[in-house]
Amino acid sequence: MNVDTMRNIDHYAGVPLTFIGTLFERVFRFFVSQDMTPVKNVLFIELSEMGSAILVDPAMRKLKNELQANDGEIFFVIFSKNKVSLELLNTVKEENIYTIDESGLIPLAISTLGFMKWCRQKKIDSVIDLELFSRFTALLTPLSGSLRRVGFHSFHNEGLYRGDFLTHKVSYNPHQHIAKSFIGLVDALLSKDEELPFTKRVIKDEEIQIAKTEVSDAQKREVIEIIAQHYEGFDAKVNPVILVNSNASDLLPQRRWDRRNYAQVIEKILEHNKNAIVLLTGAPNESEGAGQLANSVNDPRCINFAGGVKFLQLPHLYSVSAMMLTNDSGPAHFASITDMHTFVIFGPETPALYGSLGPTTPIFAGMACSPCVSAANHRKTPCSDNQCIKIITPEWVFNTMKPMLEALVK
Repeated sequence: MNVDTMRNIDHYAGVPLTFIGTLFERVFRFFVSQDMTPVKNVLFIELSEMGSAILVDPAMRKLKNELQANDGEIFFVIFSKNKVSLELLNTVKEENIYTIDESGLIPLAISTLGFMKWCRQKKIDSVIDLELFSRFTALLTPLSGSLRRVGFHSFHNEGLYRGDFLTHKVSYNPHQHIAKSFIGLVDALLSKDEELPFTKRVIKDEEIQIAKTEVSDAQKREVIEIIAQHYEGFDAKVNPVILVNSNASDLLPQRRWDRRNYAQVIEKILEHNKNAIVLLTGAPNESEGAGQLANSVNDPRCINFAGGVKFLQLPHLYSVSAMMLTNDSGPAHFASITDMHTFVIFGPETPALYGSLGPTTPIFAGMACSPCVSAANHRKTPCSDNQCIKIITPEWVFNTMKPMLEALVK
C-alpha cells in the first residue's frame, strides 16, 4: 500500500475504531480490576520508520538493563519491510520481533490477528507505543492484551484523535530530540509514582548516546573488494570514499534535494580531490535514480553503487568511508552507529528533533514555515514548493563539507 492509502485507512477506519474501542475500554476498566504484575516482558511498537529503530535504541538499552533483574525481555513489532533495521544493533532478539504485513488490507488484517496471538504466547505485560500519530498502533496497544500501556497523549492540545487506551500518559515535547522523548516513555513505565503527565525530570544529552557497532577487519576487506569491483584500481589508502545518498522515502517527498544540486556538489568534490571517489548509495530499487545522477556527473569516479552492498553491510561500508552527504532519511541514522561523519540536508523536518545521534552536521535553512510536518498533521504537508530545501545551494553544501574534504587531501 502507498503512503496516502495507509493514511486514509488510518483516518477513515481509525477514528471510529478508536472511538468504539475507547468505549469498550472504559467499560472494561469499570468492571474488571486491573492487578498490575511487575514489569517483565515489554513490547515496543514502531511500524513505519526505519530510522526510529536506531533513535529508540538508547531507550531500549536502558529498559533492557532495568529488566535484567527480573529476567525480563524486550520485544518489538514493526512493518515487515522495516524489520532489517532492527538487526543493525541487535538490541532485540530475532525471536522477539513480530512483523505486520502492510502489503494489502487482507495481509494486514491476518498479521494483526496473528499479533494478538503472538503477544499472549510471549506473555507481554507492558507495551510502549512509540508512534506519534498512528491510530493503528493506538489500537494495537489494547489488542496486545497488556494492562500497562505507555504512549504519547495530547491532553488539552489540539491534535489527532487516537482514542484513550493508555495507562501511562506522556506529554509529547516538540522542543526536545525524539530520542529523549523515547526515554521519557521508558521512565513513565518504570516510575513508581503516579504522575500527570509523565515524565517530570531532565533527560540529559549523555543519555541518548548511540551504541556503536563493531566491524571486523575481514568485513572491511570484503566491502573494499566490492568497491574495487566497481572502480578499477581502487586503493583504500589512496582513494578516499565519499558517499552520497540522494534518496528519501515516499513518506515525505518534500525532503528530497534536487539531483541537479547533488550533481554540482559531486563535481566540486571530485575537482577538489583528484583521488576521491563518490559512491551513490541506495537500495537496489533506487539504482535507476542513482544511475541518472551518475550519468549527469559523467565522471568515472562517480559510481552508481545502489544495491552494491546488502543492508546489513552498510555499517561495514560506512566504516571504510570518509563521510556521507544525504537527505534527511534512514541512512543518516544507520550511519550513526559508526564513526563516519554525515552531512544531512533538512527541510520540512528539524534536526533539533530528528538529527542523527552520530557524528553529524545538519544543513538546515530554518525558514519561517519550517518544520511544517509534525505529530499534529500526520506528517503530511500541503507544500508543493519546498523552498526550505530549494534555498539550500550546492555552494552552501560544498562549503559546509569543505573543511573535512581539505583534511583528506594529501
